[in-house]
Amino acid sequence: MLKIFKEEKPQPQEQARPQEQPSRCSEPETERGRPQFEVGGNKLFFISLGCPRNRVDTEVMLGILLQSGYEVSEELETADFIIINTCGFLEASRDESLETVGEALELRKPGGKVIVTGCMVQTHSMAIKEAHPEVDFLLGSGDVEGILRAVKSATPGEEITRARSYLEAGEVPRVVSTPKHYAYLKIAEGCRKRCAYCIIPDIKGPLKSKPVEQVLKEFRALRSQGVKEIILIAQDLGDWGKDLGFRKTEGLLHLLKEILNEDGDFWLRLLYLYPDEINDELIELIRSDARICPYLDMPIQHVNDTLLKSMRRATCKEDIIRTITNLREKIPDIVIRTSLIVGFPGETKAQYEELVQFVQDYPLDNVGIFTFSPEPGSHAVTLPDQIADNVKGKRQRHLAKVQQTVVEQRLETMLGQTLSVIVEGYHPESNLLMRGRHRGQCPDIDGEINIHDGRLVTAFGERYLVEITDWSGYDLVGRVIDSH
Repeated sequence: MLKIFKEEKPQPQEQARPQEQPSRCSEPETERGRPQFEVGGNKLFFISLGCPRNRVDTEVMLGILLQSGYEVSEELETADFIIINTCGFLEASRDESLETVGEALELRKPGGKVIVTGCMVQTHSMAIKEAHPEVDFLLGSGDVEGILRAVKSATPGEEITRARSYLEAGEVPRVVSTPKHYAYLKIAEGCRKRCAYCIIPDIKGPLKSKPVEQVLKEFRALRSQGVKEIILIAQDLGDWGKDLGFRKTEGLLHLLKEILNEDGDFWLRLLYLYPDEINDELIELIRSDARICPYLDMPIQHVNDTLLKSMRRATCKEDIIRTITNLREKIPDIVIRTSLIVGFPGETKAQYEELVQFVQDYPLDNVGIFTFSPEPGSHAVTLPDQIADNVKGKRQRHLAKVQQTVVEQRLETMLGQTLSVIVEGYHPESNLLMRGRHRGQCPDIDGEINIHDGRLVTAFGERYLVEITDWSGYDLVGRVIDSH
């Protein structure tokens, strides 16, 4: 759920944690004074589900509406317009979207309007209509700029065009909903790959890269707002520019070099890069400029060559091992996140055990483990030898235990280290603790650093030197020893 927060200042630790209060967005003046609205009010409440790319689209819709004089509501129950940006990637995400829409309809105030947009609208609008015919308006995933029409529509309706994805261009307003020190920058949409288990190309359409001039324009805009960490996102960063005439990963390298020509001290984080796109030149660029976080989200999905071929992946086990080894040798502090699929059609016990052994032999810092989801429209759903759900669940739980041991071993090696950490705020469970992240931790998906001594912290969203003293679960524990 997206809200706009005031900057929070650290308080003496013996005091109660201050409540976060939404800031008020002033209504712009028009030639005739304050803008007029439809009967029913002008309060907004946004819910964004799914990936960071969805979040950026939500921020654009929020910006369009705030620019038009609408305001953010603190609570769903008091909003005049509830906008839900759905995810349609997996069955589980579609179920979550439907459940969220149902809750919004149940909790909305009399006369409140529910608008549903995003990927699930684009691919499963009939499912939404059948489950929740009371929805007031449906807006396609590529029709982000139609949000004002949806809000102002006096009758129920829909706007679902053939545009399956959206890329901000020109002077389209956007209100960043993340804490002010970091933001996502979407550089491309769609996908040119055809992995057997994935329906993203059908949901989002073909690859569309944002021109370098537009990327730089948005980068500068974010920096001018005080953003210190910018996270580049796309379905596949390595494909950026291939629709603009670049070959292989030349496009991404060109874009990164252009960004790094910008002045200032910032963190640049890369999500997501496939192993076959991580070459020596990219590794050298990451190694040579400390502003690029030594962090890669590198989805490999499996390591058995037969299954990788069946998944239609453009890599093999040998290449994956070579890439990981090369990264570890040239960037010793690199943090590698990946995603793995267990229970893909035809996965034998031996092939699964090969994956387990790989996780132990080539330890990765963070691993998302998913059971295969047979998505209608994907090639994999037509394959023989589908794995039973109970077998998939058992394999997932076992691999998660193995990875937990790997994580504990890696966290143990960090004891005593001093890291540059962005201190983000108070810990949600105690006003005696603070929380932060180092360059190897991505917001929302990775562990964080629990800070038990933050007496030197004077402002959140700033960097401090933190000594690591312990670890717990997936999180590190430390104390602030100096400002950065």
